[in-house]
Amino acid sequence: MTGSAEIAAFRFGYGLPLPDRMSQTPAQLLAQLTGPDTGAARWPSYGAAEVVPVMLALREARKMAAVAPEDKATQKAQRRAIKQGKALALTGTKAAVARAISGEGFRERLVAFWADHFTVVPRSRAEFAWPSAMVEDAIRPHLAGPFGAMLVAVITHPAMLLYLDQANSLGPHSLRGEKNAKGLNENLARELLELHTLGVDAGYGQDDVRQMAELLTGLTVGADKGFVFDANRVEPGPEVVLGVEYGGDGLEAIYSALHDLAVRPETAHHIARKLAVHFVADQPEPALVDALAAAWTATGGNLAAVAEALLGQPGAWTEGAAKARQPYDFVVAALKALGLSGDQVMAMDEGPFLQLGLNPMAAMGQPWQGAGGPNGWPEAMEDWITPQGMAARISWAMVVPGQLVTPLPGAA
Repeated sequence: MTGSAEIAAFRFGYGLPLPDRMSQTPAQLLAQLTGPDTGAARWPSYGAAEVVPVMLALREARKMAAVAPEDKATQKAQRRAIKQGKALALTGTKAAVARAISGEGFRERLVAFWADHFTVVPRSRAEFAWPSAMVEDAIRPHLAGPFGAMLVAVITHPAMLLYLDQANSLGPHSLRGEKNAKGLNENLARELLELHTLGVDAGYGQDDVRQMAELLTGLTVGADKGFVFDANRVEPGPEVVLGVEYGGDGLEAIYSALHDLAVRPETAHHIARKLAVHFVADQPEPALVDALAAAWTATGGNLAAVAEALLGQPGAWTEGAAKARQPYDFVVAALKALGLSGDQVMAMDEGPFLQLGLNPMAAMGQPWQGAGGPNGWPEAMEDWITPQGMAARISWAMVVPGQLVTPLPGAA
């Protein structure tokens, strides 16, 4: 890998070929991020507004099925709602691949980074459409803004509230909690502190997790509305998290706590290191991490400034292959190199799309939106360059080019 154009393509994008006017310099890459989102405009996906009607239809069909489980119309309504959700999910997946192949590489790499940082995984067919909706609603609009805004959007998104069971959390002394004898769920609070902001070794304790969980009560999901704040679920009284008291029983206290977490130095260092690992090296130079953390702290977590700091570091432009591509990156980059376009991806039938992309990714060890937990996918080379993983990559490389020369039905 030689020259700034090639480094830009491989380290900050999805590889070769380099189209005309391909961004090659830090300033050009940053302009991708701060300019219009051309990928979203050209290959549209969907958000919660499109998912909610499907989920409402499924809920109503299931209510009918509880009364008349043998009714064929009811069974058909359930299958139709699940099929609609699956179709939405397929559209979102194809849009992600199309944007990565033919869109602005640095933007799409950052989208993938943040989608992994805030991992959500569908736990049933009814939830297949939620992860892509969260990316579209809560991540893409905030790539160049303050991290606090992205954090608020993600933590209050139905995809996150469902995945980490916040939608079922009740304050023990809330009106709903006392009536239903149900309790607090700490999943979202724990992952918020451990994964999304401070990091695992940041010095907080179980009391902070518990207090944060109590503070987050009230965040839930309505089948006909998406995100809902339900005051009847809120644990009454103030909470103290990391020594800061958050009073009041409304959304303002939650937002205040999230914005405070977003600008803490522990958060700056934790995410700065993750960015350096993801883009540069599994063991990045401390100076690179410190530079990103300093930009974070100086700007209150402005993500455009942090990206500018990353792109401006000489260590980010050194030659040498210091990272192993994860299966998603490998497949996307290879399809790009083989000449597939984003428009062709969007035009594919489901079968060829799965055969060329998603099924091989799963065989390589990375099923799409299927991470094993909220900590997302590992970064280390040894987690991906394994005998089984390499065999799957080689097998894919031996078969797919021929399929693109003689396309499968629906793949043209």
